[in-house]
Amino acid sequence: MEVISLGSEQVLDIESNEAGLEREGGVVELDGQSYKSLERDGLSELDGENAACQPRKEFVAPAVGMEFESYDDVYNYYNCYAKEAGFCVRVKNSWFKRNSKEKYGAVLCCSSQGFKRIKDVNRLRKETRTGCPAMIRMRLVDSKRWRIVEVTLDHNHLLGSRVHKSVKRLTNCTKRKLNSNSDAEVRTIKLYHALVVDAGGDGSCNVIGREARTQSSKPDQLCLKKGDSQSVYNYFCRMQMSNSNFFHSVDFNVDGLLRNVFWADARSRAACGYFGDVVRFDSTYLSSKYETPLVTFVGLNHHGQSVLLGCGLLSNETTESYVWIFKTWAACMNGHTPQTIITDRCLCLQTAISQVFPRSHHRFGLFDIMRRVPEKLGGLRNYDAIRKALFKAVYETLKVGEFEGAWGFMVHHFGVADNEWLQSLYKDRVLWAPVCLKDTFFAGIAAASQGDNISPFFDKYVHKQTPLKEFLDKYEFAVQKKHKEESLADIESRNWTPILKSRCSFELQVSKAYTKEMFNKFQFEVEEMYSCFSTMQLHVNGPITIFLVKERILVEGNRREIRDFEAQFVCA
Repeated sequence: MEVISLGSEQVLDIESNEAGLEREGGVVELDGQSYKSLERDGLSELDGENAACQPRKEFVAPAVGMEFESYDDVYNYYNCYAKEAGFCVRVKNSWFKRNSKEKYGAVLCCSSQGFKRIKDVNRLRKETRTGCPAMIRMRLVDSKRWRIVEVTLDHNHLLGSRVHKSVKRLTNCTKRKLNSNSDAEVRTIKLYHALVVDAGGDGSCNVIGREARTQSSKPDQLCLKKGDSQSVYNYFCRMQMSNSNFFHSVDFNVDGLLRNVFWADARSRAACGYFGDVVRFDSTYLSSKYETPLVTFVGLNHHGQSVLLGCGLLSNETTESYVWIFKTWAACMNGHTPQTIITDRCLCLQTAISQVFPRSHHRFGLFDIMRRVPEKLGGLRNYDAIRKALFKAVYETLKVGEFEGAWGFMVHHFGVADNEWLQSLYKDRVLWAPVCLKDTFFAGIAAASQGDNISPFFDKYVHKQTPLKEFLDKYEFAVQKKHKEESLADIESRNWTPILKSRCSFELQVSKAYTKEMFNKFQFEVEEMYSCFSTMQLHVNGPITIFLVKERILVEGNRREIRDFEAQFVCA
């Protein structure tokens, strides 16, 4: 099997032409160019009497990117290929549009796929299923053609050469088409942008090195199960066909085995230019030992919604792996350096970020820290009182001195000064405590107040035991759902007329510039401004002027209480 280069892309020449098996007049389209047909005369004739395929020449193996005029064409083509290869075909899954009977996707598989149901095991019929992985997945694309989007060619059983029942399902219409000698009725297989990352001489995918058949025990090797590498390869192929600005990179260890993977589509790369000032690097699935060791780069868009800026799969939580993925992400984003990077508390992450993004402000996610309180302190005596004191120190103090005083009271009053987790938290307080981060720009990503919840981007789509292959199937659905939510918010903001709640000129000005969600947050602050009164200047220190402001704040019991606050005004 050859890999040929067309322009800046590589495409797979599915079959060499040494045998001269082209059908006269057939063409294949690649990147808008026409080449001699990759279609062979293997689009078999049918014997009208027994409805069996009569192959004339070696048949083209299915490949990601092949397109057909109809579902029947794909089905019949795969049946003909199956007959020549020596296996049967059955329909594993079909998908139909909700409000109609129109089919938009299907999976055809080897008849030996899966296993018998338990209730059928005792029947006299001999067991023929072996859990065979061979299959093709197809879907209806925007051009109203059927495209093969995933292919597995390998079988786990011996192949025969007998006539198969699946071939007998060919329709009479198709028999007439395939029997016709007219070139106008010859089906042409078209491969649109069938980009191949790397193909071995036997046609098997080597894009991510040798496939790990079982869970790896090596710390520098990505744990892959059988079929995972094929799933990643198929996903990359699909994205390269439909997304010209799709980026991906793979990292191998010294043995040539896959260690790390990164990818980002065109939308993520474009979004980084708008929403990449503050980036949250989420390694929750990796650190929590999920079956899919996923890490994500996430920003916040103009509606306050999470936006994906890239994804990765890492084999371990070492500085080396983090350095690799940060450098790869930066290269993908044309050298972009975030103003602020938010991560979990991890020494390896700290080291990696200091190396790759030395000018960025690295901060720890407050939500990640506070959600570990039950795990780290739950076994202590007086846990409820300790938790309440901790939350008060974190969320209710406004000055560094107040925070340190409240923290000192907590650890000495409850006798937890020797607790290692609390000691390490206090040592790193300038990286996570809200009172220490007033000069850090977070763009709304950080959980600054009690009750704020920062959910993972793929929340509800990835669970502890979600396999990699299932995640890749859910990935596109999750991303498309987020895109739809953003589009709906765009439409709502364009058609929305704000109601002003003050006579301030800046409220009118901002209402014309902000989206609905952002304006509502701004307007809340405008309303709260009317709770402030008795403003008095305390003193001036160079460009900084300090004022004393009284405010009626809402407290427990839905009542207002007057408190004094100091506000700093910095003259530029």
